[in-house]
Amino acid sequence: MMLMDYMASHVLAFVLSAALLGLLVGSFLNVVIYRLPIMMQREWRAQAREYLECPPEQISERFNLLLPSSRCPHCGHRIRSWENIPLVSWLALRGKCSSCRAPISSRYPLVELACGLLSGYVAWHFGFTWQAGAMLFLTWGLVAMSMIDIDHQLLPDSLVLPLLWLGLILNNFGLFVSLESALWGAVAGYLSLWSVYWLFKLVTGKEGMGYGDFKLLAMLGAWGGWQVIPLTILLSSVVGAVLGTILLRVQRAESSTPIPFGPYLAIAGWIALLWGDWITESYLHFARF
Repeated sequence: MMLMDYMASHVLAFVLSAALLGLLVGSFLNVVIYRLPIMMQREWRAQAREYLECPPEQISERFNLLLPSSRCPHCGHRIRSWENIPLVSWLALRGKCSSCRAPISSRYPLVELACGLLSGYVAWHFGFTWQAGAMLFLTWGLVAMSMIDIDHQLLPDSLVLPLLWLGLILNNFGLFVSLESALWGAVAGYLSLWSVYWLFKLVTGKEGMGYGDFKLLAMLGAWGGWQVIPLTILLSSVVGAVLGTILLRVQRAESSTPIPFGPYLAIAGWIALLWGDWITESYLHFARF
């Protein structure tokens, strides 16, 4: 109880604690981002083999979010505890494996750093409240979903749907919006992109986005209510158009190259949840002049 009182009265201590927690969670998210798609692929293959009445695959060792322990992908060196400290270990090792000296991707510390910074900001924005705790969970989930979508163009139901239900449950107590707004936010989020998907498919004969995008926007609506849906769609379209064009130019890819839309929805939804009211009021104030 004394610790909670201290955190509530000392904003800086709470922000630093949240940032440190974010760094630790970011380290775990790196595992989730890498392993969850592999786990899903193995499950799909097992289901397909069962349906086709094929003998099951022989798997040498268990593979989940906890086992086996992390190893260097180049030499198989087992990562020791002191080599797995968020940010610090990567810097101490100078971005190289301690055994074979192969480079360690800079994405690992960047994910940890992003989680730490975002977590610290959420703590500062909401203060020591239930909203801050809930928003931390959502932020971490959005980071994991975005990175998986970038790698595999996949938004796992195992991440999206639990957060959708959590948003509805929390808003049953009016944590962010009323339950009515949250319910219609989930409905509006899903149906808005679902309608765009089918309109685009009828006109062009192609699929412009995946069903995971519908569920992600529904999840954001369950957290922020129907009020965040228009701003999220607008911001994600702008961010997607700008960053998508830059990425195509940098990678020298063709315009037909598929670009994951999930990260743009996640960024836009996070912004809308934190600053949606301010952005809307500022726009309306500006529009009067």
